[in-house]
Amino acid sequence: MAKTPRGTSVGVDDPYDYVDRCDHLTDEGRCRFAVEHGDRDPAFADELSAEDFRCPVAGDADTEDPDGPWDWGDCPHFRCRDHRRECVRCGLDECRMAHSDERPLLEEHHLSYRDGATAGDGDPSHEITVYLCRWCHAKVHDSWARIDDDAAPDPEALAEREGRRSREQAELDFSSAADRYEPGDTDG
Repeated sequence: MAKTPRGTSVGVDDPYDYVDRCDHLTDEGRCRFAVEHGDRDPAFADELSAEDFRCPVAGDADTEDPDGPWDWGDCPHFRCRDHRRECVRCGLDECRMAHSDERPLLEEHHLSYRDGATAGDGDPSHEITVYLCRWCHAKVHDSWARIDDDAAPDPEALAEREGRRSREQAELDFSSAADRYEPGDTDG
């Protein structure tokens, strides 16, 4: 199973199994990194500019699955961050309270650090992240739990989410001024 630089489990054997597409890949099959940040890796940008900035992994933009000569792991600037706001292990969805400093229910979980190598700005060269609820996150890092386990949300997680939803609903309740004030009451 893959490990973090600190040696704790990330809960998967192959992080690339959780990749749909690179964050830099446009709908037209071009590499946004090479176009917009070519100055950070001029050799890479020059190589792709010769091919009209076509992503060497995606290949033909008309196909659903990547069919290029490279795999995701071959690209030096690959990045894939999950944007669905639910736990990939148990399915718990996020319920954030506005203007609150409460700890979020979901946390980003890194699946890949690619041999600890870094791109020039200190970020992992291959960032693959998903969301895990706090409870699943602890289980994956502190035990044998895997991300692809058939898991249900922890009862404590459900209680926390429902408590937040109840407070959210209470804030949305409407009460008319006629119900809040007695006839003849004035503030002025």
